[in-house]
Amino acid sequence: MRFADSHCHLTDRAFRGDRSAVFARAREAGVRRIVTIASDAADSRAAVALARAHEQVWCTAGIHPHSVNGSPNGGDPGTVRELARHPRCAAIGETGLDYYYDNAPRDAQRRSFARHMELASELDLPVVVHSREAVADTMAAIRESAGRVTGVLHCFTGPAELLALALDAGWYVSFTGIATFKNFDAALARDVPRDRYMIETDAPYLAPVPKRGRRNEPAFVPHVADALARIRGEALEKVAADSWANTGRFYGLNKRSRAAESRPGEDLQERGPRP
Repeated sequence: MRFADSHCHLTDRAFRGDRSAVFARAREAGVRRIVTIASDAADSRAAVALARAHEQVWCTAGIHPHSVNGSPNGGDPGTVRELARHPRCAAIGETGLDYYYDNAPRDAQRRSFARHMELASELDLPVVVHSREAVADTMAAIRESAGRVTGVLHCFTGPAELLALALDAGWYVSFTGIATFKNFDAALARDVPRDRYMIETDAPYLAPVPKRGRRNEPAFVPHVADALARIRGEALEKVAADSWANTGRFYGLNKRSRAAESRPGEDLQERGPRP
C-alpha cells in the first residue's frame, strides 16, 4: 500500500535533529507523497526549498492566521505570491481563521483570508484552510468563493453544516489523528464521499493513537487511514487508495512538472512551534 500525508509541517524545529530519519521512516511506512504546509512568508520559502530537495515532497505558500499581523498587508503576501508560482508549490495556505486563540485581530485574519482566496483564484491553485471556532465566517468565505476556488478544510472536526456546505461547493475535507480519539464525531468521516477526503498528520502536532503524546510525523499517517477504514467499514487498502488519489487530484500532483534538483536543506529556515 502507498499513503499520502496531505498536510504536515516538516520545516518545524521539531524535525531539526532527525529530518533525514523522518523521511526514511515515512518511506518504510509506505508514505510516498508528503505535502509540507507553510505558516508564514519565511516558512513558505523553507517549504519550497524542502520540496525542491525531496522528490516525494510538495509544498504550499501562505500565512497562517496565527501569523497574521495588524499591518495592511498582513505579513508579506508579496513573498507568498512569488513562491506560489514555483512548480513544487501545489496550493495556497495555510490560511483561514482561528477565533479560539485569537493570536491576531479577527478583522486582520479575515482580510488575510480574503487575499489568500483571491491569490488562489488568480493562480488557479487550491487553498488549504484552517478554521477553529470560526464556523460562520468560514462558511461565508466558502460561499463568496464558490465557483472560483477549490479548498480543503484541514484537520476537520465539524460541524455537519460546514461539511455540507463545503461538499456542495466542491471542497474537500482532511482528517488527522483526531479521528483516532474517542471523542471524534465518526459520522463526519462516514458522510464524506470517497472522492472528497484526504488524510494527514499535521505533524509535529496531533499524533494519533497509539502514538499519542509523541511528536507526530508522516510515518504515522497509516494510523489515521486505519481509523477511517474502521469508521467507514472499508478495507484499509481502499482508504489508502482513495485518499492517495484524492490528494493527487486536489493538489494536481499528477500533472505538475518536476522541479530541478537542489541540495537538501538549501535555504531551509525552520520555524518554531505554533499553538
